[in-house]
Amino acid sequence: MRYQISGKQIDIGEALQTHVQQELSEMLGKYAGRPTDATVVFSKSGHENVCEATVHLSTGLTAQAKAHENEIYAAFDSCSEKMDKQLRRYKRRLKDHHKERSQPVELSQASSYILAGTAETEESEPESLQPMIVAEMETNIPSLSVGEAVMQMELATAPVLVFRNEGNQGINVVYRRDDGNIGWIDPSSRQ
Repeated sequence: MRYQISGKQIDIGEALQTHVQQELSEMLGKYAGRPTDATVVFSKSGHENVCEATVHLSTGLTAQAKAHENEIYAAFDSCSEKMDKQLRRYKRRLKDHHKERSQPVELSQASSYILAGTAETEESEPESLQPMIVAEMETNIPSLSVGEAVMQMELATAPVLVFRNEGNQGINVVYRRDDGNIGWIDPSSRQ
């Protein structure tokens, strides 16, 4: 497993890096047999220390957690507890998917764009129907089952997830609805 432990504009010592590696290895050993890599970033926000952790699992799932504390070790411990709770909550489903999936999740490359919002009033009409692109990035689209996609969306606490459906190879979307339920868009089911 690869660890990337860094600090944003703060110096983190060898002891903290060793502590993070040991704690993450122990926690992930309980729940996820084959994690691929972990990224932990420490930063300052005012007087508080912030710890953000992301762990990628061989099943294609990504667990993320973030915590703020006055002490840097306490920030990591709180972040680790949040991630432990997420993985414990999905342990049964993670184990089931581990048994079914012997190969890592296939990822497809795609472009991702950030478009500028409009500050137009209702009376004025836009000059052009072409949106202004603010940023252009590369992203990955995982090939997952619908259940895995819902679990990935919940683990990442994301409002929406675009994925390639393993059943029909079509591009699908799962999203959190305003009523709290999960919506699923499957364009290939309509022929």
